[in-house]
Amino acid sequence: MAENFNYKESDLPVFNTETWKYDEFEVGKKVRSIRRTISEGEAMLFNSLVMDNHPYVADQIFAEEDGLFGKRLVAGAMVFSYGLGLMAHNNVHTFSYGYDKLRFIKPVFIGDTIFTVRTHLSKERKYEKMGLIRVSYEVYKNEGELVLYCEHIQTVKYNETED
Repeated sequence: MAENFNYKESDLPVFNTETWKYDEFEVGKKVRSIRRTISEGEAMLFNSLVMDNHPYVADQIFAEEDGLFGKRLVAGAMVFSYGLGLMAHNNVHTFSYGYDKLRFIKPVFIGDTIFTVRTHLSKERKYEKMGLIRVSYEVYKNEGELVLYCEHIQTVKYNETED
């Protein structure tokens, strides 16, 4: 029988979150995600959710007979979303500021397995309570073929000890 929850919310760490602040951000640090295979079902579900009915992602006959690659692609927006999701750090002190240099370098196909490498590029003091950090995301498929590149800019809170 479960007992009533009698901890203050702040007494327990929250799963799958980070709490680092501006000073702890290490320029040059690299991290790799786990891998993830993209199935046909989830690719079609994504297409239907975002109403992407382009023949390259939604029409098997077109892809095989008239398409440049001979098979269906995974939508670029899905590769972007999954690639970043694989590296999401869920930091309670950061906020997205925007993305730069988004490039879809190579096609991703249904059944490909992707992983992401995040590189910490830079940080700069910007606002009274938050600085800017910049990271790159490189999404690779299968055995390491680069398929997507982008840079994510985020604001992050300064440590309380800073002015």
